[in-house]
Order: sequence, then structure tokens, then C-alpha cells
Amino acid sequence: MKCPKCGGEIPFYDLKPNCKHCGVNIMYYTQEEGLTRDAKRTELEGAAARMVIARVKAAFIGSRLAIARLIAVVLAVGALAVPFAGVKFDLPFFSGGFSAGLVGLIMSFTNGLAMKLPAFLGSPLLGKSTLAAAVPAGCLFVLALLDVAIFAALLLSFLNLTKSANFMKKASVVGIVLAVLSQIVVFVMKFTAPKTGTASISLGFGALAAAAMYAVIWFLNKKMLDKGIEPEYRENDLKRRELLKQVRAGQVDLDSLPLPVFENEQEREERMKALEEALRAEEEGKEL
Repeated sequence: MKCPKCGGEIPFYDLKPNCKHCGVNIMYYTQEEGLTRDAKRTELEGAAARMVIARVKAAFIGSRLAIARLIAVVLAVGALAVPFAGVKFDLPFFSGGFSAGLVGLIMSFTNGLAMKLPAFLGSPLLGKSTLAAAVPAGCLFVLALLDVAIFAALLLSFLNLTKSANFMKKASVVGIVLAVLSQIVVFVMKFTAPKTGTASISLGFGALAAAAMYAVIWFLNKKMLDKGIEPEYRENDLKRRELLKQVRAGQVDLDSLPLPVFENEQEREERMKALEEALRAEEEGKEL
């Protein structure tokens, strides 16, 4: 056995608590060394955790723009529930309606109307009227996928704040184009479809609502990018994180680092204050 401090050889039959070479208490020295190592690791890992928390805060609640963006993304999903358009069929052996909205699409599959739409599209009398609802329904499906992508980008935005904001900004432009295109198609079909009395087209406002929310998302992300959305880290935390990577990679020995590893004036004052409070509590405990 070797002394953990001086490295001197200690015979196995020597049961004294102190090293005969340097006189250090072996048990206390080993415990202190372990506590020192844990304190260094805690300092480095705590910095990495604080940086993640700072990024999450900046992504979701770090500013009024971030909070507004979170609300706008949720409302963009809700806007798809508003019908984009609708068509009502009045046939001798069938009467029913189809609504190009999230609720309407779900209902069309439950009542079987969705299965009849291909036949209606091929009909000379019902083709244009059905197309006025089928096109918005297709745009609605694409917009729903787009909303999922935007929502996922928002949830993962803390990983890369700038890239996620750029993605949401570009995706919102695609959403605006699709929503406006859907509204134009319905508007044109409503006034050009043959008036046969077997089908009637109704113009919904879901596309306009969706386009408005995408415009808000584009504006908010643009403002955040212009203003800058990188979080503010505590001084020396970047250095601590990089050093932690080197320690985990085996490039730096944790025992070779000082304690504290990095410390600025504010952190030094906080540490001394905590130490004074601990000593005061210990003295009060002794008096009791």
C-alpha cells in the first residue's frame, strides 16, 4: 500500500491511521481528495446544466417575442380547425356535406363521404363543386404536416436557437402561400362552378386565419433573429463546459485542476458568503 499523499510504502501490518513518512491521516486525506474531486466535477457539470436551462428559457419564455411565438404556433394549429371551404350535395339518393377543416375531414371519414369524393370529382355536374372542397382539403393536409414540423422545431429550438427560428420563418412562408392559394381556388370555383342545384359551395375563413397566423410566426421569428436570441450565460460557464468535454474525453485529468476551477469576483463573494453562513450555523449548533 502507498500513501495517497507522499507515495511512501506502508506495510500491510502497519495499522496506524497516520502515514509514517509524512504523518498525514490517510482516511481523512482520502475523503478530502474525493470531496475535492466531486466539487470540481459539480462545478463543471453545473455550468453545463445552467447553459441548457438558459437556452430553454430563451427559446420559450426568455422574452415577450418568445412567449408570443409560442402562442402563435399553438394558434396556427388551432386555425386549421376553422373550415377552409365547404360543399353541400343534394342528390336524389344522397344528401350530405363536406367541410375542408380538421373536424370536417375527420367527420368525412367516419360517415363515409370521403370514399365518395373520387366519384364526385369525375362527375360532369359535381366535379367543379367537389374540387372546390378537395383542393383546400389537400392544402389542409399539407399545412397540418407543416404545423407538425413547425411545432417540432419550436420544441427543439433550445438545441439551436438560430437554425430553428430560420426554419420556422421559411416554413411559415410556405404556409402563407398554400393557405392563400387554397382561398383563391375556392373563390374562383364558387363563382365558376355550374349552377345545377345539386351542389353548393360555401367559402370558409380557415385559410385566411391560417395565413394570418403564419404571417405572425414569420414576423416574430424575424424580429427575434434581428434582435438576437442567443441566451446570456454566466461568466466562465462556456469555459467550464469546454473543460468538461476535455475531462470526459480523457484529455484533462480532473485531479490536476484547481478548486474552484474558474472563479470570478461575484462567484468568489457568493462562495465566501456561503462559507460564513455555514460556519455561523455550525457555531450556533455547538452553542445549543
